[in-house]
Amino acid sequence: MPEGHTIHKIAKDHGALLNGRPIEVTSPQGRFSADAERVNGAVLDKIEPHGKHLFYHWDTGEIGHVHLGLFGKYKIHRGDDRPEPRGAVRMRLVADTATIDLAGPTACSIDEPSVRKEILGRLGPDPIKPRQNKQKMFDKIHKSKRGIGDLLMDQSVVAGVGNVYRAEALFVCGIHPLRAGTSMDIAELEALWSTITAMLRKGVKDGRIVTVERSELDIPSGKRIKRGEATYAYKRDHCLRCGTEIQHLSIQNRTSYHCPFCQPG
Repeated sequence: MPEGHTIHKIAKDHGALLNGRPIEVTSPQGRFSADAERVNGAVLDKIEPHGKHLFYHWDTGEIGHVHLGLFGKYKIHRGDDRPEPRGAVRMRLVADTATIDLAGPTACSIDEPSVRKEILGRLGPDPIKPRQNKQKMFDKIHKSKRGIGDLLMDQSVVAGVGNVYRAEALFVCGIHPLRAGTSMDIAELEALWSTITAMLRKGVKDGRIVTVERSELDIPSGKRIKRGEATYAYKRDHCLRCGTEIQHLSIQNRTSYHCPFCQPG
């Protein structure tokens, strides 16, 4: 499932192609046809990301909602290249600049603005966005006996954090993933928020996840950091900093990675 940086990058890139333009909206697959008809030909004002959700603001006043889930993917055809839809394309957006196909999302709908408000009300703050209420995250963590590794993946606590950023933020802050939320002090929560914010925003800028500092890698300046070298603990056999064997935990059916030396219990 894409993490928050990917969703923000999609909103930025797709918005540059679609915002302010009338859009032909169809559903080649058919499952989105009734909703597509409601906004077909309308002008798309903007695409708003929040965590792992995308909201399409149409000039009709209605709001499109997309959640990619595990299998959702977009494909862009630029300019006049408008091939026949391939596979189960749920939604096709056609402007004079590009054609964008969406397949396999968990959610894809056109709704009244109240639905967007309800969804946002269920989500925690998005660290990528400015002026977010981090206290909402802090309060939920402080009240919970669940492990912090579990809480960071809960989108009602903080929106946009996935398995990679969970592992990497906890590593950088030296926090064991099974530490109870109630045991976290304010300095640790501030450090987590700052670390997650910096990592996610860097991910939007880079278009990929790179959490390590280049100075900690033995690679020439300017050379691209390979995917397997881009993290401290996530999917590593040994800790980048101390060499200790990385340990695995199953948290909510997802594998969590941590260094027992750098992240003592």
